[in-house]
Amino acid sequence: MAPTAYAENGVEVSSSAGTGNLLVLLDGLAGPLLSVLTLWLLAVYVEGALYPSYLLLSLLVFVLAYPSRGYLRASGVLVLLFNILFSWSWVFALMYALGYVTGYLREFDHDVLMLWLGVSPASEYAAGLLLRASAPALVTLQGPPPRALIVGLNHQGQLLAKRMQSARYDPIDLVGFVDSRSPERLQLQGQQRLLGKLEELPQLVQTHRVQQIYLSLPMASQPRILQLLDDLKDTTASIYFVPDMFVTDLIQGSMSNVNGVPVISVCESPFVGLNGLIKRGSDVVLSLLILLLISPVLLAIAVAVKLTSPGPVIFKQRRYGLGGEEILVYKFRSMSVTEDGAIIKQAQKNDSRITPLGAVLRKTSLDELPQFINVLQGRMSIVGPRPHAVAHNELYRKLIKGYMIRHKVKPGITGWAQVNGYRGETDTLEKMQGRIDFDLDYLRNWSLRLDLLIILKTVRLVSKDAQAY
Repeated sequence: MAPTAYAENGVEVSSSAGTGNLLVLLDGLAGPLLSVLTLWLLAVYVEGALYPSYLLLSLLVFVLAYPSRGYLRASGVLVLLFNILFSWSWVFALMYALGYVTGYLREFDHDVLMLWLGVSPASEYAAGLLLRASAPALVTLQGPPPRALIVGLNHQGQLLAKRMQSARYDPIDLVGFVDSRSPERLQLQGQQRLLGKLEELPQLVQTHRVQQIYLSLPMASQPRILQLLDDLKDTTASIYFVPDMFVTDLIQGSMSNVNGVPVISVCESPFVGLNGLIKRGSDVVLSLLILLLISPVLLAIAVAVKLTSPGPVIFKQRRYGLGGEEILVYKFRSMSVTEDGAIIKQAQKNDSRITPLGAVLRKTSLDELPQFINVLQGRMSIVGPRPHAVAHNELYRKLIKGYMIRHKVKPGITGWAQVNGYRGETDTLEKMQGRIDFDLDYLRNWSLRLDLLIILKTVRLVSKDAQAY
């Protein structure tokens, strides 16, 4: 059973390595088991018996759905509902397509399948709410949390301690730190305790009945680490190494190998291999569908722009795309000027350059609609970091660390930063830093589920957001 984990700088680190957690087991099993159970009950209710075909189908759905996304990790009940609907939709669609292609679909009653389509996610959602409500009691039933100490009072040690102390469903009793430096050189926070020095570690483990030891020492301290491991052979505590390289800002950090040699990725695009195909495929399908649906709107806006102010209908501006290469991005012209030089002033509130029609287009984001053509061209994605003007890129890449990492992926029509309050003018360095932080967070945690969630949040946002102008 996998332990729960937290993500920091793009790398997942176990928050309770080596512990058995009933709550984690329930979180992963509840969804698949409920899908199977509802199928069996509906089959018996409609057909009067549970035929072998339903047993085979239940096995398939369990394999596809296990482990579930997890009810406890969802940030809220609406996100929980979205996660369940997303997961169930693709599982059901895949099974239905396989049944149709193979002809096996005729083995099932249509009423059973249609009822199952609605009942299964509804029961999952109810179970998710119940599990979240009962989680504190289930944690208590598991007995006292394991006792742990951290060797090395440094940045990654402090980070690990913070995560341990804030864990809701997988608690660890952190008894303190071990470090040989003088107390004056250390920065203890809150209720943190310094138990002693490194040479006292074996005795401290015995005295405090420690069950887990986390070695948070610099990788350059290899001889010291080897000596500590040798000293700890007389204890029964589990030992884990927290390498200091994970403190750096890893993007899609993961283990891999090059001809058998282990390597760790430090900065990689999330869209490689199958993920790249999924991303591009979803972009093409969704942009074609959206362009088909909004074609009357595009035509009406184009006519309105042409009739209300002189100048081109479409404004083409140079932006940085994938790999930092320049691309041309399309927008409906919303200003009386078409600036694209070395110095560009961002649009501001009550900006005199914005036309009356342009103000409406910008507030509702309708001026961005031509960028779905950019998506079909392969220059952009529907979801990704918003492209900035080249002039702004050249300015901020010198002021914000990691700014250009956002260009490891194609720019997007909407993005994680935009649905988290960073839509519109970034008139201060702090606002731009906030936008970049969310862009990098998107790169670390990308999934198709996250893309669809951002799209839904964007649709909801543009109807009431007054920040863009």
